[in-house]
Amino acid sequence: MRRRRTVIAVVLVGLLLLSALVGPTVWVARSADGHVHTVEDAPRRAVAIVLGAGLTAQGEPTPFLEGRLEVARRLYEEGRVDAVLVSGDNRTHEYDEPSAMRDHLVDAGVPKDRVVRDFAGRDTYDTCVRAKRVFEVPDAIIVSQEYHVPRAVAVCRAIGLETVGVGDESARRYEKAWSSGEQREYLANVKAAVDVLGRRDPVLGPPEPGITEALEDARS
Repeated sequence: MRRRRTVIAVVLVGLLLLSALVGPTVWVARSADGHVHTVEDAPRRAVAIVLGAGLTAQGEPTPFLEGRLEVARRLYEEGRVDAVLVSGDNRTHEYDEPSAMRDHLVDAGVPKDRVVRDFAGRDTYDTCVRAKRVFEVPDAIIVSQEYHVPRAVAVCRAIGLETVGVGDESARRYEKAWSSGEQREYLANVKAAVDVLGRRDPVLGPPEPGITEALEDARS
């Protein structure tokens, strides 16, 4: 009898763990369904949001981040967006991801006054909440790697920011890193669901006018 109870308990725990992994993944897939596009068929939105993906030792965007920035450049040049919000980590003076992202876009031809930096985009949830509550983004195309875009779209839409996504595929050539990123999404989906359900507040602060000003310039 004791052995039977132990087996039942183990099975129940296994089912709970499986549900904890599968549930958030199903939520992400359903939330993003119909809202992920290519550059060519992306609907027009006000702002492209580019999520950070790290810098090299020389302070330049990593290949994964460079791929995201190239997608944003194309969205801007093709008139799909009027401004770009680059969101990354700047916890120390020596590590300034948003400035490196902005400089890369400006060097690629995007006007400097159309690129706005978010210095506290420490993860996807933080970026989405800050885009809506601090930068007052009206609607957006969020840009990341192809495997990450559904989660980013799901999170932004869950917190009330009307969002579609476009994914980069150029970094797929880094097969090992790409595969690791895909595998991490299962646990990342769980964290995203916990953040959304718990309504965690990231680092906020007063509204910042950068996006509003960039969009006003675009309309003038």
